[in-house]
Amino acid sequence: MSVTKFSAFLLLALLSISMLQTLVLANHGHGGHHKNRNGYGQGSLKSFQCPSQCSRRCSKTQYHKPCMFFCQKCCTKCLCVPPGFYGNKGVCPCYNNWKTKEGGPKCP
Repeated sequence: MSVTKFSAFLLLALLSISMLQTLVLANHGHGGHHKNRNGYGQGSLKSFQCPSQCSRRCSKTQYHKPCMFFCQKCCTKCLCVPPGFYGNKGVCPCYNNWKTKEGGPKCP
């Protein structure tokens, strides 16, 4: 097998694994309060953990106060705060799907 074919095969395999991982993370948590292996997902937190998790989530935004307000509101309802500073909401469907009156995302 040539190096080019091997490289193409390896790239395709890595891409497939990445896509599968994304699907698993996006679908995990539907239909109940289950933790995933990373400790994220609906119901994975206790309400007393919300302030520290929201501080982490909102630490890189210039809109810290509104981010903290809405994050804590969402965390209290969903008992979940997605990993990272932005995005990754698929691991917490409740957090992801809660919308404002205008239809925009309520949770940061």
